[in-house]
Amino acid sequence: MASDELILEGVVVTLNPDGSPNISPMGPRVDRDVSRLVLRPFRTSQTYQNLNRQGEGVLHVTDDVELIAHAAIGQLDPLPPLVPVASIGGQRLADCCRWFAFRVAALDDADERTTIHCQVVDRGTVREFFGFNRAKHAVLEGAILATRIGILPAEELRSQMRHLATLVQKTAGDQERRAFAFLDEYIKRQLDTTI
Repeated sequence: MASDELILEGVVVTLNPDGSPNISPMGPRVDRDVSRLVLRPFRTSQTYQNLNRQGEGVLHVTDDVELIAHAAIGQLDPLPPLVPVASIGGQRLADCCRWFAFRVAALDDADERTTIHCQVVDRGTVREFFGFNRAKHAVLEGAILATRIGILPAEELRSQMRHLATLVQKTAGDQERRAFAFLDEYIKRQLDTTI
């Protein structure tokens, strides 16, 4: 990663072959002005398949940790409201802080984890970013852990979730408590069925 790049945690919306939205949390590498981004989805992911086929999507910056938690494990029911993005023919979240429509510039899928270089072609601001407290960060980390089941050892997942639970207990509001409880229950259930 170049010294002027950083990982920006967000939510990516792409379109499935039937036109329905695929909503997935992702942390692309971005430059400071977010004019380009590099996504690293696995070849098995729907996000990769959609970008390989259609070549465009929308990255969102959001402080809605419940959305991130549910999207991380593919349990968005109902889907959040979406609005069209005319510049790419796609859709974006109606409620987000900022959004960046992008087109794929180069795609390397030689490895299981692909590298997709994208150029931002449109952007917008919907509302101010509320900010993150420690509980929101804990939910974000919990969402990442939920996607690492089967990759990380079960005891490491449990240990990290216990640590994050302390942060949630000390600093959370209702949204963060609900989101973390949802992830914690999901991880426990998955670990109980895989051991």
